[in-house]
Amino acid sequence: MNLYRSARAVAGASGDDAIDWASAAEAAKAATDPGSIALEAGEQEAYARDVRDAREGIRTVSGLEFDVPDTVEIQNRHHWIDANVATFERVMGTLEDHAPPGAFPGVARTINTGTMTVLLAFLGRNVLGQYDPLLLAETPDDDHALYFVRPNILKAADALAVDSDRFRRWIAFHEVTHAAEFGAAPWLSEHLERRMEDGIAKLSEGSFDRQAFRELDAAMTVVEGYAELLMDHAFDGEYADLRRKLDERRQGRGPLQRLFRRLLGLGLKRRQYERGKDFFETIVDARDLETASLVWEGPEYLPSHEELDAPGVWLRRVER
Repeated sequence: MNLYRSARAVAGASGDDAIDWASAAEAAKAATDPGSIALEAGEQEAYARDVRDAREGIRTVSGLEFDVPDTVEIQNRHHWIDANVATFERVMGTLEDHAPPGAFPGVARTINTGTMTVLLAFLGRNVLGQYDPLLLAETPDDDHALYFVRPNILKAADALAVDSDRFRRWIAFHEVTHAAEFGAAPWLSEHLERRMEDGIAKLSEGSFDRQAFRELDAAMTVVEGYAELLMDHAFDGEYADLRRKLDERRQGRGPLQRLFRRLLGLGLKRRQYERGKDFFETIVDARDLETASLVWEGPEYLPSHEELDAPGVWLRRVER
């Protein structure tokens, strides 16, 4: 780590955009130990095997037709930062497109770049794996991607006192469930993109489109909750201890870590996991997994914000 180089990169932010993305990436990497991707013998094949097994297991229990992305990468923390700068830039670009000329003077740009640096560095040190649907990509045919941040996986397994191979496999199953969702529902990416663009456009005009963000939150709750449901059915090993220890680790972090998680909306993501999982467990208990999978038939099958807390209402609507 080189905090001086990080601060210097932020201070040198330039350009016409709200954020100097090149400086943010440089500063975040300077503030973050990259970690090692010096793979042990057989480790690369183990990652590949986990992904293949996850694909077959999830196909079997869900009946969904999908494939994993062509791009599957074992990354260090710097690799993850580089891969996600483009994603953040695409999302923020929607806001910048609606901003008036000269809206981002030098001081504001420096502050924005510093804020993004902190965000990228924090996530780069904590993300374990990621399925990236490449939302708002310029070319719709761009392949989705699957990332594993090896140093973070090893560090978390050590902190949790769990077997690193089993933990890595569990992460692989979780991320491949997201590939299953987006593969089974080709309309999902566009649905999420529209809600993001609508909400950001309103923000740039100084207003808040509550409905757009409620619909986005509901859709992401479905994505996270269904992934949790498939994990329960598809993972070929014991995982209750992994979930319990991860939850305890999140809750037991220091005040600064908890503050960062609140500021970054990671508490919201956890709520999406829990709320979505409760919804789908209720549906499966009342019907079956096939009925739960109806959510991927089209956007009209997605539960509304209210239906997520009233699964019976959703059931009556889709079974008419």
